Amino acid sequence: MSAAARISGWLLHPATRGMDVDDPQTTERRRAIIRNKRFLFQLYEEWYGLIRRHLPSGADPVVELGSGAGFMKEWIPGLVTTDVLPVAGVDRVLPATGILPFADGSLRAIVMTDVLHHIGTPERFFTEAARVVRPGGAIVMIEPWVTPWSRFVYGHFHSEPFRPEAEQWGFPDQGPLSGANGALPWILFVRDRSKFERQFPEWSPTRIEPLMPFAYLLSGGVSLRSLAPGWAYRPCRVLERALGPVGKRSAMFALITLVRNVPRPETIAGKASARG
Repeated sequence: MSAAARISGWLLHPATRGMDVDDPQTTERRRAIIRNKRFLFQLYEEWYGLIRRHLPSGADPVVELGSGAGFMKEWIPGLVTTDVLPVAGVDRVLPATGILPFADGSLRAIVMTDVLHHIGTPERFFTEAARVVRPGGAIVMIEPWVTPWSRFVYGHFHSEPFRPEAEQWGFPDQGPLSGANGALPWILFVRDRSKFERQFPEWSPTRIEPLMPFAYLLSGGVSLRSLAPGWAYRPCRVLERALGPVGKRSAMFALITLVRNVPRPETIAGKASARG
């Protein structure tokens, strides 16, 4: 066993030790962990505040994917919560890789935290999301990010796959949560951005904000013990912001906003002609 594996084993949170990540009980235990770890709870509050701030205006519904362990509904009133697992407290159980049960153009936004990199068929997801999100709407998410620092941390101390070199966007379906590539958001919106924009002209990545080189690591996330007390969260974030560009080049996460483009008249005419 490597030294990194031994360290991760020592730090593993006792509430999830030995549990299957694809078991709904694990998600419910992780919800309790987020509530009880004050440092981590404040981190999620900041994430939810960032997502709320970047939502488009309007009264149409906002749908969250992967709501299971979180509490975003407390920050976005009327939020429709969903999860791939049947966990308590979510409005609907549905996969992000199938047909989304919403009418065409009926949603103001889709929001998620730590979800996109678990979607093994991203092409199918973005096609379906373009159908249900109205023009001017958005996908707003916080996802793992690729930097030299995050490559080291995710590559040595994280249980999920992290493969920036992956040639394909998709990956085998190993389970609702166990299948993953933590580098997928960076692959889509940086490495393969031109390919993404050609394949999905409906979506424009308008904002990518790398953040949090150390905070999530100190929190221990939902799987490890916290490495910092709750009172240390604000000083930690002040320090991270003071790092400026250096902090962004060391980020472990990114806030990503995609805006649903308004269809061009020639595109609408072309589709109508094709149907005829």
